[in-house]
Amino acid sequence: MRVGLFVPCYVDALYPEACVATYKLLKQYGIDVGYPERQTCCGQPMANAGFQDKSMKVIESFDELFKDYDYIVAPSASCAAYVKVYYPKILKGKHECVSSRKIMDIVEFLHDVLKVKEVPGKFPHPVSVHNSCHGVRELNLSSSSECNVKPFNKIIDLLQLVDGITIHEPERKDECCGFGGMFSIEEPDVSTRMGEDKIKRHIATGAEYVTGPDSSCLMHMAGIAKKEKMPIKFIHVVQILAAGL
Repeated sequence: MRVGLFVPCYVDALYPEACVATYKLLKQYGIDVGYPERQTCCGQPMANAGFQDKSMKVIESFDELFKDYDYIVAPSASCAAYVKVYYPKILKGKHECVSSRKIMDIVEFLHDVLKVKEVPGKFPHPVSVHNSCHGVRELNLSSSSECNVKPFNKIIDLLQLVDGITIHEPERKDECCGFGGMFSIEEPDVSTRMGEDKIKRHIATGAEYVTGPDSSCLMHMAGIAKKEKMPIKFIHVVQILAAGL
């Protein structure tokens, strides 16, 4: 099995440790991991700003770079969701989108493809799980509260394999944190208030860390928490799963 590691631009710039943890964890399970060095942004920021057509060149480049891999794995639910959901729509009428069928968030890949039953991580801390909007409603990493379905959470399924961890979920567990890409730029006051409310609910669980699969949400909340000196830390879920490697 050949897996192409997709490292989103903001993760590369701000959270390289999540990328390293993803690589180490995949290698731990014997996966042949490749990293196309010419990869760039997936194009999501342009689409969020209303310039979807401007992302055509990076989409076509992405599709070409990753075409020979069996799977494409990324430590970012939102970027994986953009490739999976929107690439086929943008490329419609031009050529078949190959990457949309192969892209997966790291949680989705570990849970659904590898079906891991043990992880190397040891993390003796209480954590509160953040269910990001893209992860819940576009990648089905967990059930959404508005749907009448049996509750499930793939993030928690994996975290339960970690030695020493205590897992919590906040009240209104799948409510948006307020980031929303360009929304946080265009509506900063609303975005910040949503983030403050979400962080307070995470803190109320008694957790030491907030964790989740989407670095963008963690980035948004971590920025607010640092600015307002709120007593909680943030860590990508793959760093917990790979702790000690």
